[in-house]
Amino acid sequence: MFIPPNRLKEELGRPSAGKSELRLKSAHLLIGHQLVQQALGAADNVYMVYYPDRGSLLIAPVSDELFKNLHKASQHMLKSRNLNGDKSIAIHEILIDHQLDRTDRDLEYELEKGLGILKVNL
Repeated sequence: MFIPPNRLKEELGRPSAGKSELRLKSAHLLIGHQLVQQALGAADNVYMVYYPDRGSLLIAPVSDELFKNLHKASQHMLKSRNLNGDKSIAIHEILIDHQLDRTDRDLEYELEKGLGILKVNL
């Protein structure tokens, strides 16, 4: 049986209200369930590409083949975080390759609803 330390137990019991819908934590993008539904729907995988000159990470559902071809994007797993529907994507490689700030923080983003593309400012 696993008994979490008090610090972890407190974090697990805390509701996610008041936090941004998109956060960087431990080199993972944490995406709130509302943003997941709006941007990615029921996708289990996403296409992702980082443009260093713009500091932008573009994310689209794996069903968007046009996005993949236009941006030379790579496929990444969209992992379930909890029963609320929050998801996460590991971005260790991008942060390391481009020497980006790995500090845990809220991230600014734009959702191109008509295109189904999530633009994240790293």
